[in-house]
Amino acid sequence: MNQKSDKDHPADGRKITLTARDGHSFEAWEVGSRDAPHSVVVVQEIFGLTDHILTVCAELAAKGYHVLAPALFDRVKPHAVLAYNETGLKEGLDLRSRIYPESLQEDIAACAEELRKGNPHRVVGIIGFCWGGLIAWLAAVRHHNFDAAVGWYGGGIANHCDTAPHCPVQLHFGGEDESIPHSDVQAIRQRRPEIEVFVYDDAGHGFGCPQRPSFNQDARDLAWSRSLNFLKEHLSHKATSA
Repeated sequence: MNQKSDKDHPADGRKITLTARDGHSFEAWEVGSRDAPHSVVVVQEIFGLTDHILTVCAELAAKGYHVLAPALFDRVKPHAVLAYNETGLKEGLDLRSRIYPESLQEDIAACAEELRKGNPHRVVGIIGFCWGGLIAWLAAVRHHNFDAAVGWYGGGIANHCDTAPHCPVQLHFGGEDESIPHSDVQAIRQRRPEIEVFVYDDAGHGFGCPQRPSFNQDARDLAWSRSLNFLKEHLSHKATSA
């Protein structure tokens, strides 16, 4: 897998270019030390690598993680970053519809391989938001690339939960999320009782993003604390036992 770096970004991150096994080259946002013992892949919402996603990457890097966030839209529209409004949502849904789900997993796998470069035993987690929440779940179910996975308000997970994930998983949903039925959350809990599922009663879809009207500070802070504790517990444990 080929990788080349771009100049550093003012936000203490940098763009790099990765190449997936199918030959597709794409950008990824990299933050943190490559010598970090633990690493995390951050998976975007339907709006691309927005400032919100880059902030998530920076916060994880501040906790000592080496972080990569792939630009998944690069397969159909390079450098696409969309506004948090109806126009952006419509374009994001269109871009998503033009990308094969299997191709997305190739990009995710390329990130995991990059994070393990020089140390195949380095532990790697994944956390995704919205569209990325589903992608993180599929990565945990279909591949062995990750040691822990976290998903925030990922729609469609209930349609893919008959197979057990290969790593510990934690999921977060808003109780007022009109795009993810309560029946989906119940189905996940029934079919996969071994995973952690949290529902935030007063929160809607996208409650973790300050740029969205549905932002809920209390729910975001609690979900973020739980996510950090989950990643720390499972990635540190895996590193210690390896």
